[in-house]
Amino acid sequence: MLRFILRRLFVSIFILLGALFLVYCLVAISKDPFADIVQSTAPNKQQLIEARTELLNLDVPPPARFFIWLGGMLGFLVGNGTWGVNVLGQDVGALLPNVVGQTLQLVTGATLIAIVAGIAVGVATALRQYSGFDYAVTFVSFLLYSLPVFFVAVILKLYLAIGFNDFLQNPQIPIGVLLLVGIIIGVVVMSVTGGPPKQRLIAFAAGAVGTIVLLLLMQALDWFREPSLGIPLMLVLGLTTVLVVAVLTVGLRERRNLVVTGAVALSGAVLWFPLQFAMTNEIGVWFIVALVLAYTVLAWLAGQFFGGVDRHQIRTNAAIVGFVVAVLLVIDRIMQVWPAYMDATGDRPIATVGAVNPQFAGTDNIWLQLLDSGTHLLLPTLSIAFISIAQYSRYSRASLLDVMNMDYIRTARAKGLPERTVVMRHALRNALIPVTTVVAADVGAIISGAIVTEQIFAWRAMGSLFTASLETVDLNPLMAYMLITASLTVLFNLIADILYSVLDPRIRLS
Repeated sequence: MLRFILRRLFVSIFILLGALFLVYCLVAISKDPFADIVQSTAPNKQQLIEARTELLNLDVPPPARFFIWLGGMLGFLVGNGTWGVNVLGQDVGALLPNVVGQTLQLVTGATLIAIVAGIAVGVATALRQYSGFDYAVTFVSFLLYSLPVFFVAVILKLYLAIGFNDFLQNPQIPIGVLLLVGIIIGVVVMSVTGGPPKQRLIAFAAGAVGTIVLLLLMQALDWFREPSLGIPLMLVLGLTTVLVVAVLTVGLRERRNLVVTGAVALSGAVLWFPLQFAMTNEIGVWFIVALVLAYTVLAWLAGQFFGGVDRHQIRTNAAIVGFVVAVLLVIDRIMQVWPAYMDATGDRPIATVGAVNPQFAGTDNIWLQLLDSGTHLLLPTLSIAFISIAQYSRYSRASLLDVMNMDYIRTARAKGLPERTVVMRHALRNALIPVTTVVAADVGAIISGAIVTEQIFAWRAMGSLFTASLETVDLNPLMAYMLITASLTVLFNLIADILYSVLDPRIRLS
């Protein structure tokens, strides 16, 4: 595999260099780099033109100028070069960390949400083929996929942000809205559950009544303005995760799995109170990351030591539950600063512009920083994720339906294996191979879509850097954007090749 990776990287370098060379030359000859100076009324136009020419080597032909830029980049990799300067004389390398970090936050969150939700929806619709649920999801998927990202962004800004902020002024849910939400959730639960009419009716009633009761309880406790998980909800959500993971993997009859993963979920409720003293306002992000990783590893070790003969699957399930519980602990701690954040934002916490609130940029309270970043990331992340979810759900559905008709699936069923085992262990892994290819190829498109989203939500990230550089023919920051985007695309395609052999052991990288 190492030889395969090295060979792919070697070939990718030449492909990357060829693409960068073409982009550099095409942009260099497409527009006049002195257009803004010529159109200005400055009395010293000639001196400004000469200064820019000397600053950016504009008296050198574009092909030769590309190799000057490339030499600086290669020198930067060994610590003796630079990314170059922009038309204002600013070092491009100093501009990149902030804009790249913001774009990667946006793209990473949107991609993870789209992959998880898209595959889950695709699998659910494939298992309920030609049902009302399948037709409804297909309609919504094609609708979202056909909508431009800027339209989805504007709709989310109007109804999710502004509407929810207005609701927080007086968080009282009208009876009509309460009944409508309950009916919608009931229909979704009924459609996903399937089965005979009696079972579907029970699922509908449980979903609708449960949703209405939950919303009434949240309203009575003023949960929308003072949210918290606490020990009770930590226990409920942890045990719910245990049941969901068990249903999807080994079933509810595997008692040892339930005991081990249930103990992991219970530990989250037990450790909730003492961890309040450890998760202070002054801790850093790395402490939170270390906490989540440590909790996940300890849960995995618990599954390894107490899993018995099925320890391979139980330790994986325990690690999943441990990761979810650790994330819930962090979310609960962030919720505790929600009232203070509401007061600081004038009871309008969901942000519609910018990547950060200036009044929290220099605060030492890590939880306020995380909450502020989350509220600013929410809308742009969902704008990109919704369209990708629609795409990935269609690919997942089609791929799983194709695999379910294979001979080895019929053989597995003929051997008497449970349908859960047939789908999750035999069919899904092979069905994910085409989806992996699509996700890897879609990374560049997601970053391109982020350009539009960043403009709508006034983010100063890579999209703004790209559009401003393209308008002024500012090649150094433009090429930095192209280099980062192309490198990420190459990297994700390499990861996809490696994942092929993980998903299907018959595939060998050689």
